Amino acid sequence: MKVRDPKSEAMGRFGHAVLLGLVLVLAIGTASAGSAAVAADSRSVEAVASEPAGSVLAVAPLRQELWLPGTGEAVVLTYVTQNTFGESGTSTGVVFLPEGEAPQGGWPVISWAHGTSGLGDSCAPSVMGPALPERDRDHLAKFLAQGYAIVASDYAGLGTPGLHAYLDGRTTAHNVVDMVKAGYQWASTLPAGRHLARKWVAVGQSQGGGAAIYTARYATEFGGSGLDYRGAVGTGTPAYIENLLLPIGPKLPPVALTPGLTAYLTYLFASLRFSHPELGIDDVLTDTGRKYLTMAETECVVEFEGHLKGVSIGDYFTTLLATLPNFGSTVNAYMKMPEDGFDKPFFMGHGILDTDVPYATTLLYVAALKLHSQPVTFRSYLSDHSGTLVQSERDTAPFIAKLFS
Repeated sequence: MKVRDPKSEAMGRFGHAVLLGLVLVLAIGTASAGSAAVAADSRSVEAVASEPAGSVLAVAPLRQELWLPGTGEAVVLTYVTQNTFGESGTSTGVVFLPEGEAPQGGWPVISWAHGTSGLGDSCAPSVMGPALPERDRDHLAKFLAQGYAIVASDYAGLGTPGLHAYLDGRTTAHNVVDMVKAGYQWASTLPAGRHLARKWVAVGQSQGGGAAIYTARYATEFGGSGLDYRGAVGTGTPAYIENLLLPIGPKLPPVALTPGLTAYLTYLFASLRFSHPELGIDDVLTDTGRKYLTMAETECVVEFEGHLKGVSIGDYFTTLLATLPNFGSTVNAYMKMPEDGFDKPFFMGHGILDTDVPYATTLLYVAALKLHSQPVTFRSYLSDHSGTLVQSERDTAPFIAKLFS
């Protein structure tokens, strides 16, 4: 059960510690054939909290039905990372190794940032697989066929203590980078010929597109000297979404948005009231808003969208959100995409027909990046949200290959 009572922050932190302790005591990993298990030991919660980011706490085999085509081995890691409160926390994530032996120096690594799956623990990709398997499975399988290993974070709170902080850029960047560290630590236990190269690239679509680009800004800083970060790819990247929140209030917008966009915004508000209870979002919710934010905490995206046809975000609130104290500054700090400070090349692609992540807002973001002379390559596609991932492969595959060369 998710803990999110804004009046019980101390108890929430205590619950986090208790659940982390249970992970340490109970989550004894059993790796798939040919790999060494990394088991949680009897160290105290405090000792684990002091472990370096990326430290592996447990390893377990990934269910065979969730393997990608071309997988030689796949495991689920529980590892140390940062949560939305800036504290040491945990996340889970999957490592996929290609079939056969690695090339000399090891397999180059793709750190895949997944798109919107939901906030509930059952929505974690290591539990249910990709939220849109018809879109993501073939895409990821191509990475394995090209000789890349894949590490894929579930993100903190998806299957681990707390609520997943949806679109919290800095936290998710930590999760994505620390998953790379965890993958290296686990792979170091494997026999010769099954190792990972130190060079890696962040790649993502939709929510994951934003995570990949946010990661691109901080990968070198968060990764330290032990990793060789090369660049990033983000498609369907949500940008400047924080600006869409300010005019939301009673009957605003006056019409229902698409179920997809309504789901994303509802996940966002549910996450904000968990991560920033000081905003007082609970105090300005209508019965309708309370119903759907509560639903958002457990329902995965496809199911959730089915409940949101004809539902208007404007019916969620009793007041204009922009009038809440510090709402704009808090939301900006939580999710605004970075406009400068990128140290490696990155690619962004977006569909002109995208109705889930507005093309216009992402285009404005790209303009800001170019104004700040950032190393971005941008391409537009005559496609919708999911179709952009497929159409962009003709550009992203050679871009990634060049990053690794």
